Amino acid sequence: MKVLHIIPSVASVRGGPSQAIIETVKSLRNIGVEAEIVTTNDNGDHLLDVPMGEWIEYKQVPVQFFPRFSPPIHAIREFAFSHQLTLWLWKNAAQYDLLHIHAIFSYACTAAMRIARLQGIPYIVRPLGQLCKWSLQQSPRKKQVYLDLIERANINQSLAIHLTSEQEQQEVSLLGFDAPSFVLPHGLAIPDLISNARHRLRKQLNLADDEPVILFLSRLHPKKGLDYIIPALGKLLNHRFTFILAGSGSPEYEAEVESLLIANGMRERTRFVGFVEGETKNIFMQGADLFVLTSHSENFGIAVLEALAVGVPVLVTPGVALASLVQQHQLGYVPQLEVLDIASALDDYFSHPQAAKDMGDRARKLIVKNYTWTRIAEHLSHIYMQLIN
Repeated sequence: MKVLHIIPSVASVRGGPSQAIIETVKSLRNIGVEAEIVTTNDNGDHLLDVPMGEWIEYKQVPVQFFPRFSPPIHAIREFAFSHQLTLWLWKNAAQYDLLHIHAIFSYACTAAMRIARLQGIPYIVRPLGQLCKWSLQQSPRKKQVYLDLIERANINQSLAIHLTSEQEQQEVSLLGFDAPSFVLPHGLAIPDLISNARHRLRKQLNLADDEPVILFLSRLHPKKGLDYIIPALGKLLNHRFTFILAGSGSPEYEAEVESLLIANGMRERTRFVGFVEGETKNIFMQGADLFVLTSHSENFGIAVLEALAVGVPVLVTPGVALASLVQQHQLGYVPQLEVLDIASALDDYFSHPQAAKDMGDRARKLIVKNYTWTRIAEHLSHIYMQLIN
């Protein structure tokens, strides 16, 4: 079985979806599915320094990059237009048994679905949360026109819509698409535990070994609800803790976050460390005492899964799709997206450290058992065969 994955970007700055597609393809290939990726050289405001128009091994998987049109206008850059990618798809897409398209409202994906329809190539689409209510409310008029004129027909003609949580499936079902949907979550490459991660993290930040650390590790974006977690933490300055902000965003939004920290008396308690990856990311994740993500909307929340996998309890709000898992198995705290509710949950965390440790221990056992990439790839391969047949 030969499957082509199409996504606008695999750059790390694009967050979870770019990470997930690499791991998905790697795991599919490990179980015998001939999976490959085509994408653009998008890297946020910049471009990836990679060869164009040829197969290369990128993070251990075969990827072919095509140049993204990069004018000075931000919105056009974000659309990730690529004439060369269009030509390649038109000539080569029919060589594959199935196309797996990741994202909507983006040129590469819209073009891939249109070409698949014209050439009669079976395809499925993973909308990456872009059909959830909160996402559709951002630039609603533009998205509604795009959906009605272009994307609805593309989605309706797909073999299936790939969603990553039951919450996302419930929201998408309200939009009345003809195509059926299935739920398959992200997997996780379970990391080895770093025995001295706690000490190394505190040494790196010049903190005492017993300093409680609360970690936010995600893209800095208004969707992530920092305007809730920061004021909530600001109400708990009687407790001892350091807040780590690990992530990057636009300069304008980073300035907003800086102002928010100052306004809530949190600037001295916060370490802004920017985007982290690799071993540094593992040390931050494993050395923290609590992971927080108070998003308006997350169709999955891969960083939440990463925290749980290393035994760190989490605080998430109901807009994070994994919130139901956290609540059902008591892996952390699920307050409403309200400052006082979040502050109350944080106070409970500070007041009952043993309960939080027990949550983390349960979390690691559950995630290691159920969310490995191999298991997810096996399920996905089975779905591919069912759909093609």
